[in-house]
Amino acid sequence: MDLNIFGNILDILTALFLTAGCFLGISGGIGLYRLPDFFTRQHASGITDSACSFAILFALMLQSGFTMVTIKLFFILIFLIITSTTATHALAKTALFKGQKPLLGREDNH
Repeated sequence: MDLNIFGNILDILTALFLTAGCFLGISGGIGLYRLPDFFTRQHASGITDSACSFAILFALMLQSGFTMVTIKLFFILIFLIITSTTATHALAKTALFKGQKPLLGREDNH
């Protein structure tokens, strides 16, 4: 396989992952603005943060090749995925503990 074709495919994959990451970031921002209550906003920010960071960091890993930079990006990705989901869970659990009710659990929601 010609190296130039491989480079073009790599560039196209990188562009696709960066576009997906930007789309997920923007949709998460819109979700934070448009969704009605704390828990649905937490869902939008948590899922978007994990997926957006995965897509963008994976695109950067594709461009860096197999170097020490790729390994560092991989560890950053693992750290972000673990801490983002853990922080979202902790915030939601604390909100429930403090008396915040989800929109579906409210009695005045008809």
